[in-house]
Amino acid sequence: SDSGVMSGAMLFIKEDLKTNDTQLQVLAGILNVCALVGSLTAGRVSDWVGRRLTISLAACIFLAGSVLMGLAPNYATLLVGRCVAGVGVGYALMIAPVYAVEIASAEIRGSLTSLPEICISFGILIGYVANYFLAKLPLVYGWRTMLGLGALPSAALAVGVLAMPESPRWLVMQGRAEEALVVLRKVCNTAEEADVRLADIKSAAGFIEGDAAPVPRGGGEGVMKEMFLHPTPAVRRILVAALGVHFFQHLTGIEAVVLYSPRIFKAAGIATRNQILAATIGVGVTKTVFIMVAILLVDRVGRRPLYLSSLAGIIASMACLGLGLTVIERSAPHHGAPWAVALAIAAVFTFVAAFSIGVGPITWAYSSEVYPLRLRAQGASVGVAINRI
Repeated sequence: SDSGVMSGAMLFIKEDLKTNDTQLQVLAGILNVCALVGSLTAGRVSDWVGRRLTISLAACIFLAGSVLMGLAPNYATLLVGRCVAGVGVGYALMIAPVYAVEIASAEIRGSLTSLPEICISFGILIGYVANYFLAKLPLVYGWRTMLGLGALPSAALAVGVLAMPESPRWLVMQGRAEEALVVLRKVCNTAEEADVRLADIKSAAGFIEGDAAPVPRGGGEGVMKEMFLHPTPAVRRILVAALGVHFFQHLTGIEAVVLYSPRIFKAAGIATRNQILAATIGVGVTKTVFIMVAILLVDRVGRRPLYLSSLAGIIASMACLGLGLTVIERSAPHHGAPWAVALAIAAVFTFVAAFSIGVGPITWAYSSEVYPLRLRAQGASVGVAINRI
């Protein structure tokens, strides 16, 4: 939700710290650069210390960044805080879907791994609403409160995660199958289901039943070599698919539409600030509603049909948006074509809906599921890095 908060806070930072536009752009963009660093190291860390501690670490890093931003006396401190928070974001984006895939049963796995996407869009909405109320505080405190409040949920997460079970798949990789069975008994409906899932995990990890104690391959060494230097044909296909969905998720232009929807509405002739705000909140609501639809469908309909129909919707709505905005621009200022205005506005909403029903949430579910167990954490971390780039 950090991006929702920052979009509003920047107006006040500019006024209070007397920053110029370039400084603000660096402040906004540095988050993705640092998230890239975070996500690339997170895969190896989570193979080494476990999925659960990695979530806790992500929360602690973000907590430190939020506190730095909230107390920042000047631009330099603010930038450092934003950088630290970015590393935490990179860790969180990589570990959340991996942990969800590894702990969920196959029936609900798709909807669980799509949950981060719904939480992100819900968080952005809360960010908009929080800004609206905090804008009334004195200038010195307003934006600092906006950015510092991020410390609260991350503190709760850092502590709360210790009550959550470790990923049974990671435990098996460490050669700790008994502990994995204890966890599976907690998260499965019956003891039989737990035993079946443990056997599945063992075979996925390459342990043959009846062997002596398996050799743990704990720290995730050599995984990058296996993926990029000497991939088998199967691993190569997996890489193309899993990294490809991440690459194209952002190439659809979702960031531009979400960040600049106010400008698109303005270009389409929506004039007053209140109307623009209402329309923008409408975009946020549409996004959240359609991700919920996706969560209901993803395990019934399957990943591929939803993803492909989502792509078709994106292509159609982008074409309509381009057409509508071109006609508005070409028609004389006073005789703007009303049908083109309606088309452009409708296209923004259809685009967000189409993205949210497939390309948005399924990217995370699919790219976490498709890897073999040994490559999963570090494969997911490269995916998130590509997503951020």
